[in-house]
Amino acid sequence: MLEARDLTIKYGERVAVANVSLTLMPGQISAIIGPNGAGKSTFLQALNGQLEPTSGVVLLDGQPLEKLNRRTIGRRIAVVAQEAELRFPITVLEFVLGGRFAWAASASWGWETERDIEVANTVLHETELSELSGRLMNELSGGERQRAVLARALATEAIILLLDEPTANLDLSHQSTLLALVRGRCDIYGASALVVTHDINLAAQFADNVLLMKDGHTISSGRPEEVLTPGLLRDVFEVIVLVDAHPITGVPRVTTVHETHRQV
Repeated sequence: MLEARDLTIKYGERVAVANVSLTLMPGQISAIIGPNGAGKSTFLQALNGQLEPTSGVVLLDGQPLEKLNRRTIGRRIAVVAQEAELRFPITVLEFVLGGRFAWAASASWGWETERDIEVANTVLHETELSELSGRLMNELSGGERQRAVLARALATEAIILLLDEPTANLDLSHQSTLLALVRGRCDIYGASALVVTHDINLAAQFADNVLLMKDGHTISSGRPEEVLTPGLLRDVFEVIVLVDAHPITGVPRVTTVHETHRQV
């Protein structure tokens, strides 16, 4: 289980995250939503140990994250970032196999085992990338690259997934496929997932819990129907919205109301 207690993160005098708490429960997807500059991605980076909080603590299975080494963290937490940092040409398969680093017996090249190859091929199939496994990462479209980043995270077999705008650059079909894969990891294996997203309706559809942030602060946290209300969304995003129930799933459905002015 991953838990953040009263995290505050500052850049000089600027407070990016202020006393935010969150617990990722096994089998559940949590979503963080909020306007640009709300502190969403900064908070997520602290959960993986990429950023050291100014105050507060992140606990992984009850232990402070700062006391754990990267291999231990890498076996438990996987990150799907907005962009893949590529310093040299690498194929899709090689990139995905990089997700197995935490399980390597050695830090040297050529450590891939039959198990590593099996896992990599499985997640490439799940993310519909098998036919692209030999292609260079820098030859992929933005959507294909994003799916490769997810495949690499799934290859870690980590039980906690942190996803920063995972549906960026994806079409509707692959958005659904990606989040269905995450949902399956939670339902079948008891994984926990945290998704930072600008897509409120995707959050409503897939998330069990929603954290609404603005200016680094928690505005509301709870089930989608508790957080995604017209009043809260108007206050945070400064726009009028209509919230009704999705006709099939019954989850909240948010529609922006655009005022029009007619000349009489």
